[in-house]
Amino acid sequence: MEFLKGKGYEILETNWHYHHKEIDIIALKNRELIIVEVKTRSTDFFGAPYEFVDIKKQQFLIEAANGYLVEKNIDLPVRFDVISIILNNEKQEIHHVEDAFSP
Repeated sequence: MEFLKGKGYEILETNWHYHHKEIDIIALKNRELIIVEVKTRSTDFFGAPYEFVDIKKQQFLIEAANGYLVEKNIDLPVRFDVISIILNNEKQEIHHVEDAFSP
């Protein structure tokens, strides 16, 4: 979260649940609601962590984001980002994919 705060994001929620779906981070920046999925792996041998946000996960995030907008009565544009983290004894690498997918 400090990574996003350092980039000027206001964190509104973490680990927010809508039925059986979870949004890792909900943030606000420039009057835009940002839904953030965080993927962490110890290696990128099988691909970058962000590549594991498949269509099913995207649909879950879109449904949960719609639930959040309705529950909080928010009328703002929504963007979906993915934060990809490689974390092991040798390195810590963070890659922020802004506007990773669209509903």
